Amino acid sequence: MRFREALTYDDVLLEPQYSTIRSRKEISLGNALSDDLWLDLPLISSPMDTVTEGEMARAMARHGAMGVIHRYNDIETQASIVRELQAAASSALSILTVPPIAAAVGVTGFYLQRAVTLCESGANILCVDVAHGHHILVKEALRNLRSELGADVHLMAGNVATLAAFNDLADWGADSVRCNIGGGSICSTRIQTGHGLPGLQTIFDCAATDRDVKIIADGGIRTSGDIVKAIAAGADFVMLGSMLAGTAESPGEIIEDSAGHLFKKYRGMASKDAQITWRGRHSSNEGVATQIPYKGDVDPLLQDIANGMRSGLSYSGARDIIDLQTKAKFVRQTGAGLNESGTHILSR
Repeated sequence: MRFREALTYDDVLLEPQYSTIRSRKEISLGNALSDDLWLDLPLISSPMDTVTEGEMARAMARHGAMGVIHRYNDIETQASIVRELQAAASSALSILTVPPIAAAVGVTGFYLQRAVTLCESGANILCVDVAHGHHILVKEALRNLRSELGADVHLMAGNVATLAAFNDLADWGADSVRCNIGGGSICSTRIQTGHGLPGLQTIFDCAATDRDVKIIADGGIRTSGDIVKAIAAGADFVMLGSMLAGTAESPGEIIEDSAGHLFKKYRGMASKDAQITWRGRHSSNEGVATQIPYKGDVDPLLQDIANGMRSGLSYSGARDIIDLQTKAKFVRQTGAGLNESGTHILSR
């Protein structure tokens, strides 16, 4: 059997190039999700119950990014969050006039009722949120949602790991596709099932599509440098979970231990803990639940990420996302190169 090489974010670097950019203020990070939906910052917070509810979505909107309201609640609770977002989402606008408001739905049960209620409440982006997107239930759900809601609602779907899966979801009606399986910090799919692909390889592969559908890199992103690599490889947007978890705006209480250290809960939605919470039972174990140190307000974190992204584009001499994707030159680094890339003085 022949095997092909598959790369992850730590396997590569981008070659620095000649730049005529005098100030990072010249760099635009904005991108269009569709003809009438625009984000100034191409970041999307994950639809997880320890990442995105109203507060996180409002914070993302303040920075020109977007949050996807998770679906692990009853329909009215999710819809009420969406209704509260309509005024705040307008601050995310720059070029276009339609506020992006996103919420997640499943593919079984009352998902169509949930979808209709969310759209009536103000959502114009629905995320078909399942772990394995290349599946007949996703195919049926996308076609049913498109038939029920028409062409005006943006349908985001996933997750997938291959070009064939990406193209199928595009053909089934998705406007954007979440790409990566098993790469998240609290996801154990690859360990439990033996399936998946390194996250950056998935982006390289899916970027070869000839479909006019947006690529969302989702999973395995740990730094602003990883975000730059994902976009350079062909992603249009990047979805974040662990980087935003543990902030003041993420759902959940702040926990203090006996030493006075502060934490918040972070869990994968396929973990036993999460499944039992939202449906009273678990049928798989493809995630973990843990506590992570409390990070404080998300605003300075998002600003630091944006600053790192602008620096990243400037090192390739790129003024915007398209420019970066045109100019980017990847190199493979060795394990020693990866060690050298870190702030290794602290380990001496």
